[in-house]
Amino acid sequence: MALSHNILVLNIGSTTTKIAVFENDHPKFQETIAHGPELAGPLSEYMAQFPLYLERVKKFLADHHVDIGQLDMIVSRGGLTAPIYSGVYLIDKQMRQDLRSGKYGQHPTNLGPLIANDLAKRAGIRAVIVDSPSTDEFHDLARISGIPEIERKSAFHALNQKAGARMAAREMGISYAKSNMVVAHLGGGITVGAHCQGKVIDSTIGVGEGALTPERTGTLPLMTVLRLLESGQLSLADLRRKLTSEGGVLAYLGTSDMSQVETRIRQGHEKELLLLQAMAYQIAKDIGAMSTVLNGKVDAIVLTGGLANSAMLVDAIADRVKFIAPVNVYPGDQEMFALAAGALRVLSGKEAIKHYGLPE
Repeated sequence: MALSHNILVLNIGSTTTKIAVFENDHPKFQETIAHGPELAGPLSEYMAQFPLYLERVKKFLADHHVDIGQLDMIVSRGGLTAPIYSGVYLIDKQMRQDLRSGKYGQHPTNLGPLIANDLAKRAGIRAVIVDSPSTDEFHDLARISGIPEIERKSAFHALNQKAGARMAAREMGISYAKSNMVVAHLGGGITVGAHCQGKVIDSTIGVGEGALTPERTGTLPLMTVLRLLESGQLSLADLRRKLTSEGGVLAYLGTSDMSQVETRIRQGHEKELLLLQAMAYQIAKDIGAMSTVLNGKVDAIVLTGGLANSAMLVDAIADRVKFIAPVNVYPGDQEMFALAAGALRVLSGKEAIKHYGLPE
């Protein structure tokens, strides 16, 4: 009989905190807490809100009568650190220092590992992160842009992409570490990665590259962008907003809600149909490009993320790429399950824990 492991999972984002307790791979309790005005403010001040976030986690534990002494491990979504390989990392002293200082970027997600470490110390157990957002496994060819001043850097949905790839490998009866896949995360951000023998050796970048998304532009023709900036039709601030939150489907249709777009398509609106087809077209192009990174040796194409719930979008993508490899679809956000699964691999002896800094 398999041992039972209790795992506390923390996922602090920019707008919500997700907390769950898993027994092995099964969630016993879970909650998503929206960040209210008390947690609003400039990113430079988020570290001062550590006590508020910690109290929210403690309240969750109290509400569900969870004794931290009964936990076997605490796992958090990673923060912004130095580039690292994927895997399960101990939240060590060096990682904590880098997260507190904001050396590699400031974001509320930096608080998650600090809270996990605080609670783990009290419980006398280990705290870890899994497949960090700072994951960088690019090969050298993927880093070249077109000018030496700009290096392409890894910036993709590592946790959800790798979760989808592992699900596909398990379903197909193959090893993720010995397979080749192209994985597309479809959500508010869209990234497409080439997974080669367990490493993401190339991927589109979450902001400013790749397919248009509900709110982001994706890749733009640079000479046209320069002309708009030079003529004053577009300011740098305008461009930054369009790249990150006011571009894509929103800029064309006035909404980023893809369920509304689908409703209007069913009502016969041609512009909405054109935009959905264009999004599928661009995603399919990126999948095709990443298949060449793998020299055409692709075991599976994986579609995951919230937009993978859209049969219209998924079918439009699959029709264009199914000649490359079988298409596996895992709708929704797999992050909490992926975090718990990473901790469970360590607890069950299937994966070794890694160290960010020197072992303490």
